[in-house]
Amino acid sequence: MKVKDIASKIEKIAPLKLAQSWDNVGLLVGSIEQDVKKILLTIDVTKAVLSEAKKTKTDLIISYHPVIWDNLKKITSDSPSDIVYQLVRSGIAVFSIHTALDAAAGGVNDGLADIIGIQNAKPIGDFVDDPADNNYKLAVFVPVKSAAKVAAAVFAAGAGAIGNYSNCGFSSAGEGTFLPLEGSRPAIGKKGRTEKVEEVRFETIVPAEKLAAVTATMKKAHPYETPAFDIVKLESCCRLGLGRIGELAEPIQLSRLIKRIKRYTGAKAIGIVGSEKRLVKTAAVCAGSCGAIINSVIAAGCDLYLTGELKHHQALAAQEAGVTCLCLSHTVSERFILKKLAILLQKETKTTTIRLSLKDKDPFRWKQI
Repeated sequence: MKVKDIASKIEKIAPLKLAQSWDNVGLLVGSIEQDVKKILLTIDVTKAVLSEAKKTKTDLIISYHPVIWDNLKKITSDSPSDIVYQLVRSGIAVFSIHTALDAAAGGVNDGLADIIGIQNAKPIGDFVDDPADNNYKLAVFVPVKSAAKVAAAVFAAGAGAIGNYSNCGFSSAGEGTFLPLEGSRPAIGKKGRTEKVEEVRFETIVPAEKLAAVTATMKKAHPYETPAFDIVKLESCCRLGLGRIGELAEPIQLSRLIKRIKRYTGAKAIGIVGSEKRLVKTAAVCAGSCGAIINSVIAAGCDLYLTGELKHHQALAAQEAGVTCLCLSHTVSERFILKKLAILLQKETKTTTIRLSLKDKDPFRWKQI
């Protein structure tokens, strides 16, 4: 397989359009035509991970965090861009997914919500539209005798798909009027005379990527020299975003919940803000560091907030509002998802070998002093 083939598989799991506008996702190092036999999954691309990739003859590193955050002005061995320099020299490609996997259904935040036991979890903030829900409505006015032909043509071009149904459309009858002017070539009527024609308003749904082709096909199949039609962008009915919030399937004591979190995330330590002795009925989660999302959690009156890290003033705000917060450390709140990602990718890429990095670790070492 090539990098571009792996990228298409990743797109099914975590569409890159779900990433935040400030993020840097996708293929960051390498060529889309590069052959891939071995893949290494990691949260961060560090020198230790790069050394591991070289030893295992890895062709592609799939990292959660982007290996390139800021605009690079130079790539040299004696600068902060050294890791990128070494990757290029080694011929190892890097594909990063970050907030695309955060927002994706079944991604990092859904994983945390499942650990907590949140039912019907909803995104908290930093919303993005679901790319699978990017559709337009095409409405075209067609003479009755030509309505079936036009409808068949636009369906064949890719319009009219809703879920597990195809050829979805609606027609309503009416009367169309027009006055052919000098220079026109009317299919019906004569120049200089107003015409009234029994027409059908035919409506159907068109995905954004097929809009141009469907519109061109409609014009070609339509009997009129200048068809009358409307194209309307449909509002997305499904918004995704960062974090998850909701009620627990059943209330649980915080002490039991902490044991569950440690078991599934592998956390060795946990930072606690607020009361430790409480029954948790409502909760929110957000992997990594989620900034102002904590304000929405406080406003919702949640009992618990599980995250990677909080700034000092955010922790104080939660404490004063009576919200208990659990901080796992930034990467610990994210690393657990790599096992699931490896399983999903292996099903899609059976000719490649996928490994989890053994050198990818939390940069913090927690010790009692």
